[in-house]
Amino acid sequence: MTKDALAPLLQPLTIKGLTIRNRILSTAHSSGFVQDGFPQEQYRLYQREKARGGIGMTMIAGTSSVTPDSPGKEAGHVDISTDAVIPHFQALAKVIRAEGASVMAQVGHMGRRIIWDKDNWLPVISASRVREPTNHSFPKEMEDWDIARVVKAFGAAALRCKQGDMQGVEVGGGYMHLVQQFISPLSNQRTDGYGGSLENRLRFLIEILEAMRETTGDDYVIGARISVDELRKGGMPVEDGVRIAAILNARGLVDYLSIVGGEAQDHISHPPTLPGMSYPVAPFLGLASQVKREVDVPIFHAQRITDVAVAARAVGEGHVDMVGMTRPHMADPHIMRKMIEGRLDDIRPCVGSNYCIDRFYIRGQARCIHNPAMGREATIPHIIPRAEVRRKVVVVGGGVGGMEAARVSAERGHEVILLERDPLLGGQVNIAAKAPRHESLANIAQWLELQVRKLGVDVRTETPGDAALIESLAPDVVIIATGGMPNKGRIKGADHAVSSWDILNGAVAPAESVLIFDDNGEHQAPMTAEYLAQRGARVEFVTHDRAMGQDIGLTEAALYRRELYKLGVLFTPDQRLIEVYPEGNRLVAVLQNSYTFEEEEREVDQVVVENGTLPNEALYFDLKAASSNLGQVDYQALIDGSPQMLAPNPEGSFQLFRIGDAMTSRNIHGTMYEAIRLTLHV
Repeated sequence: MTKDALAPLLQPLTIKGLTIRNRILSTAHSSGFVQDGFPQEQYRLYQREKARGGIGMTMIAGTSSVTPDSPGKEAGHVDISTDAVIPHFQALAKVIRAEGASVMAQVGHMGRRIIWDKDNWLPVISASRVREPTNHSFPKEMEDWDIARVVKAFGAAALRCKQGDMQGVEVGGGYMHLVQQFISPLSNQRTDGYGGSLENRLRFLIEILEAMRETTGDDYVIGARISVDELRKGGMPVEDGVRIAAILNARGLVDYLSIVGGEAQDHISHPPTLPGMSYPVAPFLGLASQVKREVDVPIFHAQRITDVAVAARAVGEGHVDMVGMTRPHMADPHIMRKMIEGRLDDIRPCVGSNYCIDRFYIRGQARCIHNPAMGREATIPHIIPRAEVRRKVVVVGGGVGGMEAARVSAERGHEVILLERDPLLGGQVNIAAKAPRHESLANIAQWLELQVRKLGVDVRTETPGDAALIESLAPDVVIIATGGMPNKGRIKGADHAVSSWDILNGAVAPAESVLIFDDNGEHQAPMTAEYLAQRGARVEFVTHDRAMGQDIGLTEAALYRRELYKLGVLFTPDQRLIEVYPEGNRLVAVLQNSYTFEEEEREVDQVVVENGTLPNEALYFDLKAASSNLGQVDYQALIDGSPQMLAPNPEGSFQLFRIGDAMTSRNIHGTMYEAIRLTLHV
């Protein structure tokens, strides 16, 4: 893409007295990096990296809590309900603004969208007594004094933002948080002055904005993030959303509007609100464009705008004034710097897997599926430093773990040889990318391959590694990243079953009736079930867990369920597959209830088993005796970010390590994290 085409992104934008250096921002979001309710070191370093990378503005504190009945500390949100947050904000603003970026904060209240027995165990509140489907909370309908105290709390929170050197403040009015719970007919059933008509449902937000303006003064930037189309029958239509934006604009209550679509009140409404790889790029840009035609304040927008080319067109064609690239900045916080330097190919792509969001929901901290440094800036730099001593590193295995090990080692200045037995690099990611809706995972392998080749790594495909070859290369360090092979588990008659790899690779054609047994709980079995069902198979999905995809986060799990229900897949939880045996030209699968241990049988044409992987470890053990460390890893040094110094065999000629599935069954992020934190200190 030419410099002229990207030029719209480099224009500064001035809102009141605030000048933002370019048109790219990271919108407010939950990361899980908040400690004890405040943005401390981990959070500061995470946000500072984006500023260092050239971003125009970062919006911190996704839905920070303005009152004690909107959980902060235990829910991973910033607690902005007391003055104790001010020095933390000041420290955060100082490091971000020192890098030339602007910084604002979002304030909000979760309302009914919380788990009730967290933090202070106060009653859950909302516009009406409508149960929240995702967290199962039964809210109290807010009384007049509840409304008054929350409105006042928003005003006090805005003042704390100003005192904390935030350059503006945004009301979190989307994602079915409390403000949207008042606006939306899905959740507001009131009959008083805060319910019924659109103007009444908007009253709560108007009072909040007025309170914030009163405490901060006319010179302070105040914006609002709102959904203008709830994308659901019975919800707020786009006509009403545009009207709301026009009302806020006409009354002079906002200095900008951040526009999104969706409502995120239950499992299936989360994916479109936080669109990932199953959705096209910029699916709701048209909503922001509609609002921009009706108002005269700047428009921000962020929903799956994944690359600078789309962002530049969005600004250049006049659809928006600021483009949010939040998840892309998790994948690569240096997007703008690389763009300015003309290094577009070096921008690590956001593949839209939503691992970041889903991991926050399941494990409490967001992580990028293929950028292990994100959120770990204290120990893993985004720009790899050069080593003091150049060494020869041999990496065996060209999957994402092996390529990451080769990339980091080459960035360190080492001589690197990468051996891969197959014609193509990419490993298991190439298999996963064949699953429905997961094609973009291939971008992970493509980016890594581009990097290792640009860095001068000696890439040798169709070269199986063996001990004699590796020792002949005279390495200083050998990293075994040979991956694993499908594990069918301890099932009697498992030889009669096939693996998810067999199906996705096309090695085995889908049969007419298929039982797939998931003993993993991750993506592999659901994506294989979808692949099978799309090709006409009648599929029964069996798992010993309580539900399919027990370890898959909310956004992706919901999409699997939607697609599999559409395809007629039958779900059978709480059952184990204990035996498979042939009967005639068919197979009999014996299931055992996980609780009663009662058995039942299924007669099918095909049985697919997903049970993770078993390591390809023969080469590791062939090399172990010749290594100086005998394969040992100093775990404390690994955790601390220190070199590996163990040498129980001083006669050994090289250090030996293994990572990823070559050690034990892993996912993409886990494998790449092992690779970088090991090779960073080689």
